[in-house]
Amino acid sequence: MYDPFEESLRDLLKSQPGDHDDDATLGRVLKTANRQVGAGDLFGLMGRGLEAIMIALNNGSAHVAPVSRRTRSADKAD
Repeated sequence: MYDPFEESLRDLLKSQPGDHDDDATLGRVLKTANRQVGAGDLFGLMGRGLEAIMIALNNGSAHVAPVSRRTRSADKAD
């Protein structure tokens, strides 16, 4: 199974040639991973919120019909 997110993290780990600090590299990879996962969660949350608003508007639209105070018999007399 090919996961582009995992592949990008592996590339980040391997990107530093020569002598490098493993802790700094790992910290950089984890920071990138948190940022990418957080952005995905944020977009998912906004999508679910938009879906909830659309459902509420759809369910509430039937209650927005105009209401008349006149009775049926008064409507026929006009």
